[in-house]
Amino acid sequence: MREIGEHEIEPLAIGAWILGTGGGGSPYLNYLNLRKLYAQGHRISLMDPMDLKDDDLVAVVSNMGAPLVGQERLNDPATAARAVEMMEEYLGRKFRAVMSVEIGGGNGLQPLLVAAQMRVPVVDADAMGRAYPEAQMTSFAIGDLPMYPLSLCDVRGHESFVTKVTTWKWMERISRKICVEVGSIASTCKAPRSGKEVKQWGIHYTTTKAIRIGEAV
Repeated sequence: MREIGEHEIEPLAIGAWILGTGGGGSPYLNYLNLRKLYAQGHRISLMDPMDLKDDDLVAVVSNMGAPLVGQERLNDPATAARAVEMMEEYLGRKFRAVMSVEIGGGNGLQPLLVAAQMRVPVVDADAMGRAYPEAQMTSFAIGDLPMYPLSLCDVRGHESFVTKVTTWKWMERISRKICVEVGSIASTCKAPRSGKEVKQWGIHYTTTKAIRIGEAV
């Protein structure tokens, strides 16, 4: 466990932009939000995934929707955190930590927004190693892990759950339809992962990798 320094925010944004390989949306808005949170005194810890206990509960977060819309209908840290709070209320359990579904693009910084609001660490891992467009393309899907429940909310206060689906592809299709209806941008908390699942199926140390890429640039 180590603190992510304020000087590492910009390199993380640059590295996430590069790892997005053209996808995942711009990290710029989340970068500005993080700078504001640090200016307000928030600090965020980065957790080694191997330090998770097998029964720890990890929130997997992302913004879903069209990247261009995300530059017009601006999301905020409170909305990002609300999707995770919804999942905690649904499960009746608290999360030990939070991680991104993808390190590429804006979602590479999304868990930091949640971590600052909820005072939990960010796991140094994701489920893609870059940015991909759909849920069935993650390492968790390859591992055939449970794909539900999913919580989704938008900046206007609309809140939805997908409580059961038959496949990862159906999770993508149904949650995407909800996202379109609320304006094509929303914050989500994906199916909760155990510490054991993150250690077995996560793509490890990608937050650190993004920071190092940004520092090199």
